[in-house]
Amino acid sequence: QVQLVESGGGLVQAGGSLRLSCLASGSYFSINTMSWYHHAPGKERDLVASITKSGSTNYPDSMEDRFTISRDSADGVYLQMDSLKPEDTGVYYCNAHVAPYSDLREYQYWGQGTQVTVSS
Repeated sequence: QVQLVESGGGLVQAGGSLRLSCLASGSYFSINTMSWYHHAPGKERDLVASITKSGSTNYPDSMEDRFTISRDSADGVYLQMDSLKPEDTGVYYCNAHVAPYSDLREYQYWGQGTQVTVSS
C-alpha cells in the first residue's frame, strides 16, 4: 500500500509564498508521474502541475508562471507557490501514478490534501 502525505499549506496574505510537500511511503516498485491538483470551493479539482520520474514537467495552459513543481529522488514532490492570489485558495492534493509491482501496471493514488488560504 502507498501513502501520500502532503504538508506545507496554511494561511498567507496575497502576494506571499508557500511551498507544498508530498512524500510517498509504503511498498511499491516505482512511481512515474506525480502531480498537484487544486480544489477550490464550489469548483472541480483542476490540475496545477505534473512531473515525470525523469523530471519532465507539464503545466496547463491556463496556469500562470507563479507555481513551480519539482521532485527529488526519494519520490517527494514539491510545489513552490509564489505571488499567491485569493483565487488560489483551496485544497491542494498530491497525485501519483504508482506501479506496485515489477509488471509496471500503474494505479493512481491521492493524498489527503492540504488547505491553502490566501487572504486579500
